[in-house]
Amino acid sequence: MALALGWVRNRGFREARRGDAHSLRSERDGVTGKNLGRAIFWPAFLAIAAGCVAVSYHERFSAEDGISAQASLAATEAERIQQQVVLFSKMAVPSRMPFAEFLKKVGIDAATAAHVVASALPVFDFRHVRAGNQLTIGRSVLGELREVDYRIDEDHILSIAPVLAAGPSNSVDAPESGSRNPGGADFESKIETIPSTTQEVGVAGKIDGSLFQAVTDAGEKPELAMRIAAIFAYDLDFYTDPRPGDTFRVVIEKKILANGETASYGRILAAEYDNGGHAYRAVLFHDPYGDPAYYTPEGKSMKRAFLHSPLKFAAPITSHFSYSRFHPILKQYRPHLGIDYGAPMGTPVQTIADGKVIFAARKGEDGNLVKVQHSNGYTTYYMHLSRILVRDGQHVQQGQNIGLVGMTGLATGPHLDFRIELHGTFLNFEKLKLPSSDPIAKKDWNAFAAARDHALAEMPSLQPGNTAVAQNQPTAEASPAR
Repeated sequence: MALALGWVRNRGFREARRGDAHSLRSERDGVTGKNLGRAIFWPAFLAIAAGCVAVSYHERFSAEDGISAQASLAATEAERIQQQVVLFSKMAVPSRMPFAEFLKKVGIDAATAAHVVASALPVFDFRHVRAGNQLTIGRSVLGELREVDYRIDEDHILSIAPVLAAGPSNSVDAPESGSRNPGGADFESKIETIPSTTQEVGVAGKIDGSLFQAVTDAGEKPELAMRIAAIFAYDLDFYTDPRPGDTFRVVIEKKILANGETASYGRILAAEYDNGGHAYRAVLFHDPYGDPAYYTPEGKSMKRAFLHSPLKFAAPITSHFSYSRFHPILKQYRPHLGIDYGAPMGTPVQTIADGKVIFAARKGEDGNLVKVQHSNGYTTYYMHLSRILVRDGQHVQQGQNIGLVGMTGLATGPHLDFRIELHGTFLNFEKLKLPSSDPIAKKDWNAFAAARDHALAEMPSLQPGNTAVAQNQPTAEASPAR
């Protein structure tokens, strides 16, 4: 029994030791697995972290490179804008102001203005600067003077520009104060021809108030109204004759700039004015001396020995020719052997025909008076002038300005008292028939007929119901001078 118990005890002890050994082995295996997992995890973790850091730095440096590139591009663009972009301002040249003084008035310092003028003297005489002509100043976005352009006429421009300093920026250094261009900067000047094309254009309109208004409503310049009035001045008085519903049509040469702007008008090749249903037509040709002249389509000269009015545009007749008129100042009836035109002070007065001035001074009730002697025994009187523009003994041409409307002498307000005399007898100018000049000569008839047919074929149509119609489509390239 004792042997049996000892055997059982020894076996249990051996089993327990084996169990302990197995447990110890299992713990040792577990520790070894954990150590192996840790050995694998940490290097992997560190590798991933290093990769993330590397990616972060790469993105950061890439962003910084992009910002740097963008900043470089922005600086380059800013420099390009500074050097190449020019901002222009336009203004009209004032009267009675030296050119250099005007440059200073528009913000150019005195030294620079002097250099600008000095550089242009070899190519342009500034005594020929005309008030009202356009001056254009070009500056950079920083205010540096880049260009000075003066419009000499419709065909030429005086261009003045600084000579840019050599170097990467190719710029003119700016002074510390005042104008951005230094007074010592060099400039170069040249007269350039303005590129343009000449086209024959049809223009038409309908009168609602005046010819002047109808022309401007049609999109044209007032100059065109003046020229239409001059063509028909022998037949129509545009102060009194126009009626609502009258129409005009012209074929005119226009000088067109590259930007489509009308630089100037050329010849009016044909014109028509319908006055209350009576159409007056004129075609451009030349007179026996080769000078431009207008004729009816039948070849009769539009020119008369006398103009239809001593004023170019509408002015009401405030007093007619009369042998017994009540004088508003003297309060008595007395002859008024002329026509009074009511017009604003300073309105230009023109002589109605070629002649010689035989009196130009102040004379009692007549105020400032100009008398012009014409051929065939005619003499014309222009009274109450505010200013006389001619002198005694001077030869004048038909349409020449000889004075300005005023109220000198015995007058209640500004007006022109116009009179015409033939061999000592005063005539009623409103009823006087004006003789024509010579018609087209037989030897010139074929050339005239060809010019007439061409011009009338280009005459624009009128659209009924419109108060102003502008038909500015080019009809053809300008024909050569005839």
